[in-house]
Amino acid sequence: MIAHSIVSLFLTGVYLLVLAYLIKGWSALKRPDTNGASLTTKVTILIAARDEEERIHYTIEDIIAQDYPRHLVEVIIVDDHSTDRTAEIIRSYAAHGIKLMQLQADKPLNSYKKKAIAEAIAQSTGDLMVATDADCRMGPRWLSGVVAYYETHNPVMISSPVTYFEERTLFELLQTLEFSYLIGIGAAFIGNGRASTCNGANLAYRKDVFNEVGGFNGIDELASGDDELLLQKVAVKYPDRIGFLKNRDAVVYTHAKHTLQEFLQQRRRWASKSTKYKDKWIVALAVAIWMFNLSLLVNAGLSFYNVFFLKLLGVQLLLKYIFEAVFLLPITSFFKRAKLVGLLIILIPIHVVYFVYVGLIGNTRKYAWKGRVVR
Repeated sequence: MIAHSIVSLFLTGVYLLVLAYLIKGWSALKRPDTNGASLTTKVTILIAARDEEERIHYTIEDIIAQDYPRHLVEVIIVDDHSTDRTAEIIRSYAAHGIKLMQLQADKPLNSYKKKAIAEAIAQSTGDLMVATDADCRMGPRWLSGVVAYYETHNPVMISSPVTYFEERTLFELLQTLEFSYLIGIGAAFIGNGRASTCNGANLAYRKDVFNEVGGFNGIDELASGDDELLLQKVAVKYPDRIGFLKNRDAVVYTHAKHTLQEFLQQRRRWASKSTKYKDKWIVALAVAIWMFNLSLLVNAGLSFYNVFFLKLLGVQLLLKYIFEAVFLLPITSFFKRAKLVGLLIILIPIHVVYFVYVGLIGNTRKYAWKGRVVR
């Protein structure tokens, strides 16, 4: 019992130290001063789309509405073998300068999205690649905000904020809170000078740097990872030149998953990338956090046999709640969703179970993505 308690408290301590590190990292990020930006950079917006007929017109309309000089914007949307009207909708915007590429894979691939992005980059004329997804929304100052930061701070890669919106159920609101936690982790690591994660729905990088690090070579056997695995390749060569754009104008909005099955498939896809992480310190931290959550489940089970373990579990959960609330409050405030932190008391027990489950299956099973079974 004593040994078990020591291990549980040790894992709790590690997790709290990680949260303290993340709190420090987010706090270190300030809204950047972009005064003096000339806004003269040629930009290519990259989108890989598959079966997005329902929402892609919203994304295109938002891009067309950007206040960035139109002659400096190239938009390339790659249709990845869609089976619906996606290509037809993209083609209808040709008069607005929207370019359609259609992926023609001559053999089965595991990473169609990386192939689509790489082919678009090869055909692009911009200096700065700005990637987003085909189901995202953004305000009119999104692109000018990204470029202003690029021109004034000279990063080679920019991770920018992403959040969910238009939630319809408690399940979707809980996802928004959990997703804020994930976005906050990526931002905080950058704030601490150790870039590790980001989100491909709002990611910018120099074209020459993409080519310099070999693009997706070495990470192209995984379906996912066009964002953070690329970021980690860039971080090896340019560890001090990756920035997080802490600017509300630069936020990209997308939707939570409507069903539990869709949610688990998405998280399984994200978890599958961890096998390719270059920074083993990050992998070790992830394992420690997984073990901490496992210890919560173990103590919950043992509490049915001994009240001591119930008290130990209570201490762990209380500390977890306090530190996570402190971390999440400024992040959700940034997104103007601070009230979501009130859902943390509901999210925590659910998240513990899900985190352990996804950690177990994320690297051991194939998953469905865009109508394909991949790994």
